Amino acid sequence: MHSKTKHEKKDKYGSAHSTLSQALCKAAAALVLQGSLSKTCSSQLHKTQFSDFRVLKMAVWIQAQQLQGDALHQMQSLYGQHFPIEVRHYLSQWIEGQLWDAIDLENPQEEFKAKRLLDSLIQELQNKAEHQVGEDGFLLKIKLGHYASQLRSTYDRCPLELVRCIKHILYTEQRLVREATNSNSPVGGMLDSMSQKYQQINQAFEELRLLTQDTENDLRKLQHNQEYFIIQYQESLRIQAQLSSLATLPPADRQLREPALLSKRATVEAWLTREANTLQKYRLDLAEKHQKTLQLLRKQQTIILDDELIQWKRRQQLAGNGGPPEGGLDILQSWCEKLAETIWQNRQQIRRAEHLRQQLPIPGPIEELLNELNSTITDIISALVTSTFIIEKQPPQVLKTQTKFAATVRLLVGGKLNVHMNPPQVKATIISEQQAKALLKNENTRNDSSGEILNNNCVMEYHQTTGTLSAHFRNMSLKRIKRSDRRGAESVTEEKFTILFESQFSVGGNELVFQVKTLSLPVVVIVHGSQDNNATATVLWDNAFAEPGRVPFLVPDKVLWPQLCDAINMKYKAEVQSNRGLSEENLVFLAQKAFSSSSNNPDDYRNMTMTWSQFNRESLPGRNFTFWQWFDGVMELTKKHLKPHWNDGAILGFVNKQQAQDMLMSKPNGTFLLRFSDSEIGGITIAWVAENPNKAGERMVWNLMPYTTKDFSIRSLADRISDLNHLLFLYPDRAKDEVFSKYYTPPLSKAVDGYVKPQIKQVVPEFTTANPDPASGNQTYMDQGASPAPVNHPHTYNIYQPMSDSMLDADGDFDLDDTMDVARHVEELLRRPVESQWGGQQS
Repeated sequence: MHSKTKHEKKDKYGSAHSTLSQALCKAAAALVLQGSLSKTCSSQLHKTQFSDFRVLKMAVWIQAQQLQGDALHQMQSLYGQHFPIEVRHYLSQWIEGQLWDAIDLENPQEEFKAKRLLDSLIQELQNKAEHQVGEDGFLLKIKLGHYASQLRSTYDRCPLELVRCIKHILYTEQRLVREATNSNSPVGGMLDSMSQKYQQINQAFEELRLLTQDTENDLRKLQHNQEYFIIQYQESLRIQAQLSSLATLPPADRQLREPALLSKRATVEAWLTREANTLQKYRLDLAEKHQKTLQLLRKQQTIILDDELIQWKRRQQLAGNGGPPEGGLDILQSWCEKLAETIWQNRQQIRRAEHLRQQLPIPGPIEELLNELNSTITDIISALVTSTFIIEKQPPQVLKTQTKFAATVRLLVGGKLNVHMNPPQVKATIISEQQAKALLKNENTRNDSSGEILNNNCVMEYHQTTGTLSAHFRNMSLKRIKRSDRRGAESVTEEKFTILFESQFSVGGNELVFQVKTLSLPVVVIVHGSQDNNATATVLWDNAFAEPGRVPFLVPDKVLWPQLCDAINMKYKAEVQSNRGLSEENLVFLAQKAFSSSSNNPDDYRNMTMTWSQFNRESLPGRNFTFWQWFDGVMELTKKHLKPHWNDGAILGFVNKQQAQDMLMSKPNGTFLLRFSDSEIGGITIAWVAENPNKAGERMVWNLMPYTTKDFSIRSLADRISDLNHLLFLYPDRAKDEVFSKYYTPPLSKAVDGYVKPQIKQVVPEFTTANPDPASGNQTYMDQGASPAPVNHPHTYNIYQPMSDSMLDADGDFDLDDTMDVARHVEELLRRPVESQWGGQQS
């Protein structure tokens, strides 16, 4: 969002009229036939013929690095002392951004262009070298500096050979990539489409450069012709003065000199009349060329700002949900700087044309045309400057009061417009959704804010090495927040705010003054960590389903289930930091939970919609938590304690109790699986198949009470599985040690300095026995009245009271609160005085 721009225009050329006398202006106008000239047809727009050079695609090096086998060897053979591969790698973006095909290798006069490219290449290499830091950076700095000197000595006397070398490299790389890439694949097609877009943008810039050069030449020609016209007009005035002086001469002398002067005056006036028409035509032609240049400029700017920059902002928003990084701004900044440079050149040309018109006013439509051009070019540069004031690093979208946070804003055209010569200050303010709407409508918000941010002012700094102008807020803190009246069931964690960044600066010696504003992505303000879960849901929904150009901060109230699946899968992979996302079976399980459905067919859910209320306002049937709260608990547990097991595929996770029973009953005794708890947020349980102790010959599936983060902070999942000897095979048929042994805690070392380190082990009372023989199909169980003891301890302590009642609930689940989880009771035991537990052993 950007406000309208305030312009303060000043005429750097002085007064509206030239130093010529008023009489000169009137006389020149009088020489124009019929008092005015008709508008003439413009000369044809200069067209640039581009060769069929398709190699310059921005993604070539990215794709070339994926080559394999013989294609990779061919690519590597392109490089050597004549052009090191390190230069290609570190300057890939710059190399692929140059129009090497614009240089005719057979034309010696093109050597100047080639020399300029060589100098630029060496400068880029030196800049890259200077930017290296650290120990590794020091070595790279030396190496890149050496390559810069090497290229200078190799090509300084023959710069065309450098162009020939790079064109050959790029052609060959593109051919190898084209041969290796299946153009029908989605990735290949996407890269090809992106490359074509970048190539079109670069071609448009080259056309703009040539057009601007063409109008510059025409402007100089017009100025030269106008200066000669003024000289000739001065001559006509001198002749007129001579004619006037004849009146003082005798008649004979007057008759002798008058005819020659009259003839000379007629000749000069005829030339002045023709030249006045010519000048007017030149002015009209120049104005029409500028019109076409501005049309192309506006089109190019629309592509860059309304397509590329908006897409970057959308990627930045999705990155907040765990999407891929939005990518650097270097390419966008280079495009915006080229736009700024071209716009400013054309603006100066239009101002000079206006100055020439004021020097010599000739009646006609040119004044109106120049006014229109001035207005158009000012609008274009205003849109560029205000749109390129962006937030490079967003503030956190879940913002806790009294907590330090950071953000970075950047002006993409700041360096090119020399804004840093008088560094502007940026101010940050937190405003509500309603205030953001009013701001977009340019309504007076009376500088209202919805809270107080400490350290909210920052001066923009220019970084010479990168050419960026940015303000980095490092230590902001939200001191307080002012809530608005909420609607209906809306909670504080559904209320959206935004950080407003605003600044003011001038360009061109105060010719134009800009007031720029930009809004951060929506933020939800919390005051306690317990609100983080629900605030994250609000941010997730907004990031996933916001549309470009929306009214702040409207999002749909309901979305299709597949859209939500994409969003939560993206979030899950990012939070767990795993390439293993949610499978179709996982998503069906989640759909069953979300919609209280029993269908296993994914197609049944494709056209179903989920509302925000279903997502995180209404509790799931029979539960006291929402769908999102349950899912977020799963992510947190997996992220903190189960990530390696999830990546190994050891956790099925998204399986309900009935599905687990159906899966396990067809497997041998001792087969188990891990599934997320339906009844507890952030819980995971073990289900296994074994004999029913109450019915001989009958098997049943047992379910352990869920583990949570608290349990895993005491003993890890792998160690707990190791403790339970009755667990033999991870579903479907993998030996448990094969899967989990690499995560077991190593055995305890021997006593040191007389101390014996205690060890916690987990026991399930019904199954405390040595490893059974899976082949026998029979398991040995403890008597229900016996006291279970820790497994593999050097000493056994009778630390449980006898149990006379069954320890299973009606579903065959262990209630570890009732059966006293051994790990927890051993932990309690270890907190007792040492003397009472170790027979008075001295510490």
